[in-house]
Amino acid sequence: MPEHPAATGPEIEDIFRREYGRAVSVLVRLLGDIDAAEEAVQDAFTIAVQHWPEAGLPPSPAGWIITTARNRAIDRHRREASRAQRQAQAVLLAGGESPEDNPAELSSVYDDRLRLIFTCCHPALATQTQVALTLRLLGGLSTAEIARAFLVPEPTMAQRLVRAKGKIRDARIPYRVPADADLPSRLNAALAVIYLIYNEGYTATSGSDLTREDLAAEAIRLGRILNELMPDEPEVMGLLTLMLLIESRRPARVGSDGELVRLADQDRTLWDRQLISEGQAMVRQCLRRGQPGPYQIQAAINAVHSDAAAAEATDWRQILQLYDQLVEVAPGPVVKLNRAVAMAEVSGAEIALSLVEELAQALDGYYLLHAIRADLLRRLGRNVDAALAYDAAIARTENKAERDLLERSLRSIRPG
Repeated sequence: MPEHPAATGPEIEDIFRREYGRAVSVLVRLLGDIDAAEEAVQDAFTIAVQHWPEAGLPPSPAGWIITTARNRAIDRHRREASRAQRQAQAVLLAGGESPEDNPAELSSVYDDRLRLIFTCCHPALATQTQVALTLRLLGGLSTAEIARAFLVPEPTMAQRLVRAKGKIRDARIPYRVPADADLPSRLNAALAVIYLIYNEGYTATSGSDLTREDLAAEAIRLGRILNELMPDEPEVMGLLTLMLLIESRRPARVGSDGELVRLADQDRTLWDRQLISEGQAMVRQCLRRGQPGPYQIQAAINAVHSDAAAAEATDWRQILQLYDQLVEVAPGPVVKLNRAVAMAEVSGAEIALSLVEELAQALDGYYLLHAIRADLLRRLGRNVDAALAYDAAIARTENKAERDLLERSLRSIRPG
């Protein structure tokens, strides 16, 4: 009989997603090599798949994975390195207590993750590559999931990730939080990484679950740490504020039947008032600074939503004004798409639809463009065109909860 409850395949997969970034961060610090750290952690999870179904889950799965990965790395280094290298590296790897026996090793993981973010966000790498690599290492996202998020083929993304890790290795980019003088060149990418980790946690790219709460919680923890380390950076506070205000709506996003609920239909009494209060206080603090940036403006938009006790009480004119400001500082197509949603509430669906049509080519692979277009067409009574737009949106999302919501909307205008 196993000493601990046996682990099923789905349980081990969940632990992999939850602990992968934690384990890789610790192993990178020990090994100084991203590829070696990833390989060691993957080896450890392979052993777990073989061992845990019979032996049961250990008391600390994360500690077990880190200890096993470290031991595998020691074994591999002994096989592949020269004698002098083996002795030097073995001393480094074997030194100290195992993470499983030393909770302090695990408690330091958030700093390790922050170091890994700044390592991956080195200006020698292209910004999109910085973000993709960090999502792979910290978020535990598959190459396929990252490729879908960036709207590129999977082989293209795989090549980018291989080249990025090689560049970090060959350029000997240090695994550390950079000095103050180096922060400006890396901070924007680091913030983008944390926000994308949060987004993947709030709405998973694919799968049967709408969310990955472990990723969302980790992004918020990283945001809090970064805000403590850099209290004078308004955009750091802006990002943390944005995540807190979005997170406050999580309890109302899924109905009692397990189905995704649109923002306009959510029971706002379920929103987390403590997170809203914290977020709104931080928005006021950002406003007093008078240094608006993209994350602060987005946080202000979400603060306006959180002010409304009911959807019909939302101050859409204020939201549209904030989107006008956001377009000035961050003029991307997704920002313009979100502005079109606000425009629909202020000036009507016809004007908003014309704005969405202008973005059709740039965002053709983005399911929300087609979903928003479908909703606007339905409001205009153009149900045949709306149905085609819903079909296009359904074809472009792999998250089951989102797809189910779109299919319900489609059935409401095209029964059967």
